[in-house]
Order: sequence, then C-alpha cells, then structure tokens
Amino acid sequence: MKAWQITGTEGIASLKMADLPVPEPKTGEVRVRLRACSLNFRDYMNVTGIRGITGPLPRIPCSDGAGEVEAVGPGVTGWQPGQRVVIPFMPTWLQGGLTQAHAAGALGGAVDGLLREYACLPAESLLAVPDYLSLEEAATLPCAAVTAWDALHVRGQLQAGETVLILGTGGVSIFALQLAKLAGARVLATTRSEEKAARLRDMGAEAVHVSQNDPAWDEWALAQTGGLGVDKVVEIGGPDTLNRSIRATRFGGHIALIGVLTGTAGEVQTVGILRKGIRLDGIYVGSRAMFAEMLQAMQAARLRPVIDRVYAFEEAPEAFCHLESGRHFGKIVIRV
Repeated sequence: MKAWQITGTEGIASLKMADLPVPEPKTGEVRVRLRACSLNFRDYMNVTGIRGITGPLPRIPCSDGAGEVEAVGPGVTGWQPGQRVVIPFMPTWLQGGLTQAHAAGALGGAVDGLLREYACLPAESLLAVPDYLSLEEAATLPCAAVTAWDALHVRGQLQAGETVLILGTGGVSIFALQLAKLAGARVLATTRSEEKAARLRDMGAEAVHVSQNDPAWDEWALAQTGGLGVDKVVEIGGPDTLNRSIRATRFGGHIALIGVLTGTAGEVQTVGILRKGIRLDGIYVGSRAMFAEMLQAMQAARLRPVIDRVYAFEEAPEAFCHLESGRHFGKIVIRV
C-alpha cells in the first residue's frame, strides 16, 4: 500500500511516500480502506517536529480519516465490507474520562496515523458515516468537530442564549461556530482578514472583530457584551491569546483551552481566573461516545462541515504547506 511517512527532521520536506505491506486485521479488528484524511495543526506539529512529539521515525502522520470496511478480523460482528466508517482520534477512548493510555494511542503521534491506503483498527471504535455526508466531509470530524463538541456541550454545558467567543477560522473554530449556532447561542468571532470576516458573518456570527486592524479583541468582546464578558471562549491560541480570553470572559464563565497555535508555554495572569471564578478546561478532543452524540445532532440538522480545499494523495506536502500558510477557512482534506 501507499503511505506518507515522516522520515526526518526537515519539516514538510521530510514527508516521503513509501510502499508498505497491506495490514491484516487481528482478532477484534477491521481493515479500513481509507478514502480521505483531514489535517489538524497537531499533524503539522508532528510533521515539523514542534515539541518533538513525532515519536519514533518513520511515522505515518494524520489522526483524522474515513473510508470503507474492506475486511473484518476474527470475532468481529456488526461490520460488513463496503460500509462507510469514520475513525475516532483516540480509538481506545470509547467512553468515560480521558486516561494516559487513551492519549498514548492517539493516531499520528506515538502510533501511526491514517495518511495511507489501509489501516487496521478496533472494530468497537468505528462509527458509521451518516448517509448525507461524503467521506471527505466525514474525515474532517474526528479531531476538530469532536473537540468543539466537547468544549461546548460536554465541558461547557452550553445553553441557548449564551454568548460564545471563537478565535480565527481554523477547523475547531468553524465547527464551534456551527455547533453553537445550532444550540441557539450567540457567537462573536475574531479574524485577521476582512474577507474571512464576511464569511463568518454569512455563517451566523453576530459580530466579527478584525484583529489586523485592532489587536485588542478582548476589549471589543467586553463592549459587545455590555462590559460583562462572554459566557464561553473556545481558546485555540495558547500563551499569546489566553490572557485576552481571560479578560474577555464574564465572572463565572468558561474557557475551553484546546490549542497551542502561539506556542506551548507562556505567562498566564492567573489572578484573572481566580478573581472572576473562571472555569478553565483543557480539552484533548473527546471519546467515541461524544463523537456518536455529535453525529446524531449533526444528522438531525443536516449540518455539513466547511472544507477549504481537497488535495490529491500525491499532493500531501502541498496540503501541509497550505495549512502552514494560515490562509485556510475550515478544513483541509487529502483524498486517498
């Protein structure tokens, strides 16, 4: 089978195509013929070696994928060849709380990911793709969409009428906008681009702040809420944005910390968290049970992901370059 592997420390240039044996499903496993993968910033970090989390090399990147059941291993029931499936980010995290063992099995990190033609996975982890979604659309869901669902509905306990602040136009932020609107929440958004601001408004953002013109989006968010602050923040930036998120959040509000776009360490004004009684949750995607619940809600509303661009399998390095540029709006997909 064809697969892309991280082979060294030269960044995107270290991605090389390889010919590998087609894996055979073991007891309890299903072999999936991958048809699409989507990219997350974590995948970019792994490929470029940020934080040194690529693990042993060579390593197949990418956590998010969807495809068709091709073969089932001994003891597998409930799946038949030809069924369309989507693969959770952590295949062993079925339900309950996150554990170290679940995190160690996150695809594309310490274990091989899905940027390949075939993969064998636990049958109990797979989810059926709703009929109305394409496999390219389904491949955008495992990391970004489930993260947004966990941030808003599991940890955030979002209620209709609350105000949610999203940052930027990457995958998690766009899913958070869609899911928050679906729940009847008010959404405020930030972006660096006037063009992207127009698209955010078209998608239902009540107000959009263009930070290229004015970096003080925390003051803007306070003004939008009459000085009270927002109920929820989906915080994707990390150290360079967290302090502004704290200032933008109301007393007793909630911040879902899900991203490290600006780095992995920095000074945090903890007094703001304390004084306001803010609840700050680290969100590392979510379980299969959360994924299933989200799919049910999406299917009922016929909610479709926003795909920025689809690349051919041979164009995987170009897809990573596009992610690196930050020009995307929504998800980047690679068709396998």
